[in-house]
Amino acid sequence: MSIDDVIQECKLFYFAGQESTANLLIWTMVLLSIHQEWQTRAREEVNQLFGNSKPNIEGIGHLKVISMILYEVLRLYPPSLMFYRSIDEETRLGEMTLPAGLQFLLPIILVHHDEEIWGKDAKMFKPERFSNGVAKATKNQIMYFPFSWGPRICVGNNFTLLEAKLALVMILQRFSFKLSPSYSHAPTYVVTLQPQNGVHLILEKL
Repeated sequence: MSIDDVIQECKLFYFAGQESTANLLIWTMVLLSIHQEWQTRAREEVNQLFGNSKPNIEGIGHLKVISMILYEVLRLYPPSLMFYRSIDEETRLGEMTLPAGLQFLLPIILVHHDEEIWGKDAKMFKPERFSNGVAKATKNQIMYFPFSWGPRICVGNNFTLLEAKLALVMILQRFSFKLSPSYSHAPTYVVTLQPQNGVHLILEKL
């Protein structure tokens, strides 16, 4: 690799890592501001596991409620709205034969919001969908892929979730929060799914 290649790769890691985690956290705070009962449940879990102490890796692994919340946020507001794939050689997919050179578009946001897959409440925030994990929620089907799937899955997906859990634990330990009256809900897609007008929150120190 040339020096320029290394620089470009570093930029990609920084952007992809920072942007996906930041967006996950901000959409999580928006939804927990709207659904205060889930904010309360998440804070109770944090208090039970950590109290006012710094979060540790063992406790992070036992965050069931927060994991459910993050999975549901990623379902409703995935970092990317779609994935593109190019088929290099003729491929069989079920009863279809796909020719080499075909461009394949996978609309994540449509699959994640599909009522035939998730039910009539597909567009609603219901973290309890994931109370028994992703596999049970998806009936072991590939219909949930906020970080892609298979050999091309994002290498940073586990790190992003770990970062988000740590940050959310520390926020919940210190603040309660709600949406400001000036908040305007306007998701927009600019490389990633993000709030067009920013997110105005009111934080109250605990």
